[in-house]
Amino acid sequence: MSKKSSGAEIERLIALLARLPGLGHRSARKAALALIKRREDLLQPLAAALSEAAQKIIPCPSCGNIDTVSPCTICQDPRRDRSLIVVVEEIADLWALERAGVVNALYHVLGGHLSPLDGIGPEELNVVRLIERAVPPVKEVLLALNATVEGQSTAHYLTEQLHGHGVAVTRLAQGVPIGGELDYLDEGTLAAAIKSRRPL
Repeated sequence: MSKKSSGAEIERLIALLARLPGLGHRSARKAALALIKRREDLLQPLAAALSEAAQKIIPCPSCGNIDTVSPCTICQDPRRDRSLIVVVEEIADLWALERAGVVNALYHVLGGHLSPLDGIGPEELNVVRLIERAVPPVKEVLLALNATVEGQSTAHYLTEQLHGHGVAVTRLAQGVPIGGELDYLDEGTLAAAIKSRRPL
């Protein structure tokens, strides 16, 4: 299909889909055609779900997770261990740990990692709120960051910032490969990493 062989609405749909992670223009075109073919049972329900999500989903002011309530369901859960905050880079990492069911703590989403080359410094991340939360009853901050160069430098920076706040700072140990991202790891690997955490 050439760029001029479909209407502006279809081209706009393809262009928007192509902006999603993991979808190039060809994959976006295939997805758009599938949606259009299945207008009633896929396209219309998806459009309604996206509209509802845009209206109702909000970031949690405490941890940075997303939910339809504020604070989020996890922060409100009285069964959570409030002495432990697990710090992750992205919401997908939080979801990966929740799927694995290996920790029953509170979370803190940084919103990325330090990357000076990309212009991402501490000010662009949810660091100030983490420092504010590192008070009793919190006893431990577990840095569950990706095992990348950026993740390690972010962990080092956070360890320095949390020094003197009276909390133990730990990080994931075995199980997470160098260069690995939490969202792609299996539950067993995540469980081993949580159980083998160690002080920094």
